[in-house]
Formats: sequence, structure tokens, C-alpha cells
Amino acid sequence: MPLTNAKLAELLARQSETESGILVRAFRRAARNALFWPESATTLVAQNRPLVELSAIGPFIGKRVRHWIENPETVLGTTPPIRRDFFALADAKSFLKKKPEWEKSLRGDLQMHTCWSDGSGTVAAMAAAARERGYEYIAITDHSKGLKIAGGIDEPALRKQASEIAETNRAILRSGGKLTVLRSIEMNLNPRGEGDMDAKSLSGLDLVLGSFHSSLRRTDDQTERYLAALRNPHIQILAHPRGRIYNFRLGLKADWPRVFAEAVRLDKALEIDCYPDRQDLNLTLLKLARSAGTRVSLGTDAHHRWQLEFIQLGLAAALRARIPAERIVNFMSIQQIKGWIARLRERSR
Repeated sequence: MPLTNAKLAELLARQSETESGILVRAFRRAARNALFWPESATTLVAQNRPLVELSAIGPFIGKRVRHWIENPETVLGTTPPIRRDFFALADAKSFLKKKPEWEKSLRGDLQMHTCWSDGSGTVAAMAAAARERGYEYIAITDHSKGLKIAGGIDEPALRKQASEIAETNRAILRSGGKLTVLRSIEMNLNPRGEGDMDAKSLSGLDLVLGSFHSSLRRTDDQTERYLAALRNPHIQILAHPRGRIYNFRLGLKADWPRVFAEAVRLDKALEIDCYPDRQDLNLTLLKLARSAGTRVSLGTDAHHRWQLEFIQLGLAAALRARIPAERIVNFMSIQQIKGWIARLRERSR
């Protein structure tokens, strides 16, 4: 079997553990970037193209990667948990080609950032990228004020952003477009599941994501943290739940069947963050979510317009885990999403 980019990422990560000096960092960086490569490295070798076309690959590391591809006898064995259940973008694209109707069911992207927090594009730029993908809707989910390191926005800034989103929607309508930009936020949650934004400011949003960004290296059971977050009346989606990052942070532990059951009871969703080095929920937890009947949402966590293509990682993971289409929020129409959120808010009142 040819080496996939995901397998090459593992080989690069293992190589970093045997190196010293600057090569440790170089191989670690190449391992992470392998998840982002848009093409299979094996395909490049077969076409006699230079591997330096791929990000984080210079001549020295490229020579090692070419050797692995041309001599694929290496036995990988068990992948350590900190790198387990990660798929490469090129591999996801190849996998989705086997079921094209799955991607056609996708109607939008429910997590992305703009220059209002730590993204690079305007609301209009992200909307233009979404229109190119034929989306029905996107949610603008800039960070909230408690996450200062990411330029989180406060209540006055959130109101100002509303004007920009409204103008973007009007411009889309004038041009005959059908995309709707939803007002949203990725609200920072503390370990007690409490948010950092005024409740009144949240009530005017179309959608609220809640995320943990602190105390993410704890090794004790964090079930109560998740239950508290899901019971927060202001959020509808719990974003990148484990808080894991490829080859950097394992993420939190919990009684996941209990967490998923609570999400079902409350009819809330847990997210697949599609960013290549997050992929959270991962495949193992998605199978548990499927068994529980939990709603799942997909968000690229894009910080640049080109990163909207990361949605394919989440689509591939949901397909691999056999999540029913009716349990994927992004397969709903915008009317269905608004109806779901209205029911949640009515219940919380």
C-alpha cells in the first residue's frame, strides 16, 4: 500500500524524536504540515515532481520522505495517543471521492474567524469564499473578550460587527446571492462552564458556540466540566471539546458516553473542529456520539479564506464514523437551524 500523508506525518514525527538540535523542530514542523498538504506526497514522487513543493519540506527532509515512499517496508505499529485519529487533508479528499453525495449535502460552515479577532480576512472576504463553495450559510464566530491572546471581542465590538455582517448580507442580496452570514461568537468558557459575555449580547446572536481554552492539560476526569458547559443556557454548540492539538496536547478526559447522553437530552451539538491539527471530535469519540445519537456540527475554525477547504476533514471523519446525515447540523437548511436554535432558547427560558 502506498504511504498516505497521514502515515508520512507519523514517520516524520517519529524521526523528530531521534534527532537533535534544529532537526528536531524541523521534522516536527514537517509532521504537522503533512496534515495540511493538498496533494499526496506519493503522487508527487510518482510524477517525478520535487517534494519541496510541499510546505515545511526542504531538500534534506524531502530526501528522507522520498526514501520512505520508494521503500515502503517500514512498519508503523501503534500510533501514540497524542497523534492518534488524525487524517491528512489529501487523504480526506481522496476518501470523499468515493461518496460524492456526502459532500453535496453540506450547506455551510459553522466556525470561522475574521480580523475582528485573530483571523486575517474581513466578514465580506470570508463570505465571498463561502459563496465560491456554494454554501447556504456561514457563522462568523470570532473569539470573545476573555481570550485576549486571540484578540477576543467585547460587547461593544460585537455590536459593531453586527453592522458589518448586516451590510454584507445586504450586499449579497443585491448581487443575487443566496448566502446568509449568521451572527455568532466562539464564547470562552471557564472550567465551570460559565461564559464571559453578557447574556443580553448573546440573545441577539443567531448562534453561540462555547469553547474551553484554559486548563486543557489536566489529567483528571473532566466530565462535570462538560456537563456544566452543555447546561449553559446560552450555547448551542460545544466547540473542539477535547482541546487536543496534534503532537502537542492530548486533550481532556471525560466519561464521554455520559457527556454525549447529556447533549442528546438537551438537544445540543458537539463540534468536529476541522482544523488539521485539531480534528476534535476525533474518530473514536465520534463513534460514541453516533451510538448516543448526538448532534454533530462541522466548523473549519478557518482564520484565512483558503482554509474553508478544511471542512473536508470533518466530512470524512463523520463519514468514517457513520454519523447519520440527519444528526449533522451543517446538513440542515438555514430555516431548520434557526428553528432548532429557537426551540433550544425557548426551552432554556
